[in-house]
Amino acid sequence: MDKLRALQFFIAAAEERSLSGAARRFDVSVPAVSKLIASLEGRLGVRLFDRNAQGLTLTSSGDLYLQACRPLFDQLEAADDALREEASSIKGSLVIGAPQMLAQHCLLPALPRLHARFPDLHIDVRDTFAPSDTEARAVDVYVQWGWMEASQNLVRRRIAQSRFLVCAAPGYWAKFGIPGQPMDLERHTCFLFRTTDGTVHDLWQFERDGAQQAVAARGWLVSNYRDVALDAALAGEGVARLTDLTIRAHIRSGRLVPVLLDWEMRDAPPVDLLYHSHQKRVPRIRLFIDFVTELFREMEAERDETGAHLRHERPRWWARRGLASAALAERDRRTK
Repeated sequence: MDKLRALQFFIAAAEERSLSGAARRFDVSVPAVSKLIASLEGRLGVRLFDRNAQGLTLTSSGDLYLQACRPLFDQLEAADDALREEASSIKGSLVIGAPQMLAQHCLLPALPRLHARFPDLHIDVRDTFAPSDTEARAVDVYVQWGWMEASQNLVRRRIAQSRFLVCAAPGYWAKFGIPGQPMDLERHTCFLFRTTDGTVHDLWQFERDGAQQAVAARGWLVSNYRDVALDAALAGEGVARLTDLTIRAHIRSGRLVPVLLDWEMRDAPPVDLLYHSHQKRVPRIRLFIDFVTELFREMEAERDETGAHLRHERPRWWARRGLASAALAERDRRTK
């Protein structure tokens, strides 16, 4: 039984004092109204109406039930009105700054949901890795990956913690073997990412139960375009270290297989929102802040939490030019 529909028919029949009046209000047949009200009475175990030649009369139980139901429907109608009013007030242009990988793999799949609710909102997504003073005047909200410096005029809110996964295509693992521990990666072809600051992420650090292993990853391909490493790994050419939030579809489909899941990879960057404090009062900006916060909360809830317990502070090699592994070599020299 459709309980909500049955209650609507019951209230209408009580107000119209007839089943036909209720049927006309909802443009349905009289038998349809009669059937649902009878089902409601059967579920409640009481008779709601006395039926006679003059029409319908509420029983004492029916009158008590009507008085209890009306405030609930008033609240529901008020909630519907508030939502319609909110939707009609959300319009204009919203400029979002985000690095390409977050925009493509996290935001874009979810934005149609936002558009369906707020069709008058025009969304402008711009590829930005670190906000500059010039961009800060043009962008409403940044979805930022990493530990980038930001203008003091921007509010920073952490909305997610990414997790690094070591992945390759199943055919690659079948051909070259699955590593049993992080140090085994030194025998594999690893694809590396270079940041806009010129740091090559060749230092892959792992931790498990207090034990640590650091690997200076090596391979023939380095790029500052993250999907180059992704596509090469999907093609079975080697191993990539990728952010879990951006490869969920490939893992679910089996095109990428993560390994060493009993180890936690260090230095995984957070995901932050940045925006001007006064802009949060703008309805379309406040709406997006709430929307994207909930989106990343949902994505984090879907992940396998095995091992994902480390706090990832900004690493010493962040934003330094050259190889990230140079920081490890420098540390080793100091300890000798």
